[in-house]
Amino acid sequence: MNKVRIGIIGLGNMGTGHAQYLIEGQVAGAELTAVSDVRPERLKLAKEQGGDGVLTFETPEAMFRSGAVDGVLLCTPHYDHPKQAIEAFSHGLHVLVEKPAGVYTKQVREMNDAATASGKVYGIMYNQRTNPLYAKLRDLISSGELGEIRRTNWIITNWYRSQAYYNSGGWRATWAGEGGGVLINQDPHQLDLWQWTTGLMPRRIRAFCAFGKNRDIEVENDVTAYAEYENGATGVFVTSTHDCPGTNRFEISGDRGKIVIEDDKMTFWRLRELESEFNKSNKSPFAQPEVWKCDIPVEAGGAQHLEITRNWTDAILNGTPLLAPGEDGIKGLSISNAMLLSTWTDNWVDLPLDEDLFYDKLQEQILRSKSSGRKGE
Repeated sequence: MNKVRIGIIGLGNMGTGHAQYLIEGQVAGAELTAVSDVRPERLKLAKEQGGDGVLTFETPEAMFRSGAVDGVLLCTPHYDHPKQAIEAFSHGLHVLVEKPAGVYTKQVREMNDAATASGKVYGIMYNQRTNPLYAKLRDLISSGELGEIRRTNWIITNWYRSQAYYNSGGWRATWAGEGGGVLINQDPHQLDLWQWTTGLMPRRIRAFCAFGKNRDIEVENDVTAYAEYENGATGVFVTSTHDCPGTNRFEISGDRGKIVIEDDKMTFWRLRELESEFNKSNKSPFAQPEVWKCDIPVEAGGAQHLEITRNWTDAILNGTPLLAPGEDGIKGLSISNAMLLSTWTDNWVDLPLDEDLFYDKLQEQILRSKSSGRKGE
């Protein structure tokens, strides 16, 4: 194979964006050969833009059976990702799935198992992993520059959504339509980066989710969560869609100081010596380690969605390691599921979480949902 024939399933905002750069030839070694959507007008538009080389299908199943594609990019509603990916794998196709991987980890685990059994290349559209800020942070932490992590804090409240946004679709912000609120819709990237950059998954979580706070919606739109890690570190994650103006500040404290990412800049308050070493030798009651404020240079770049698709294509053609393996999708989703389950049970939740209990609690919410059906952006 010297070129990957890609099919896109779902031509909403994200699917249309992916189709555009593929049609423009921005991914070497890849071509858009097929699209699928339930809306005839979206298929017509894709045909007009892509020409005769792009086949149109009314169902994903028809595309899977067509022999016209080598891999598929899934841009459908959250609930549909695992089912469609599993079917694609069964037809011998590579899969790149939009975030989130799914709504609940039980179905995503089945998708991961199917991917492993298929031997196909399986990626997830965690495009923020291409952001040079977070790539640099991951490098500093994994290289030991920050020392052992002691605390993480992420305030991500710049997701402002008015009532008009939620009123724009009967499926929006409903349990049956989207499967959740800010955690499943806006925050999947941050929940992924929280664990990807630090290399830490919580061992347990206590969360407080508010449902429909200052908005007429069913799902969570305000969350404060506290996490504990195996090494004794702690973390706090705060998010909302009604704060205005909002904040996006990620702070990580370690034995060598702290790193803060805010306003697209990274600052490292670096201790001259490890705090643990200073504490052993210091004899003065109010002394502190010497600290240097360092503005960390970060390279420009990070092609976001385009870079993830290029990487996935290279993995298929050349065996290049994936920047965002599909199997990683279950990690951030485990955290968001744990936050919701903690709120529903009013208790701590250990990770790995009880997937059957979460599924049962989610079904209770779906039964009460006012959604008019599952749709995408």
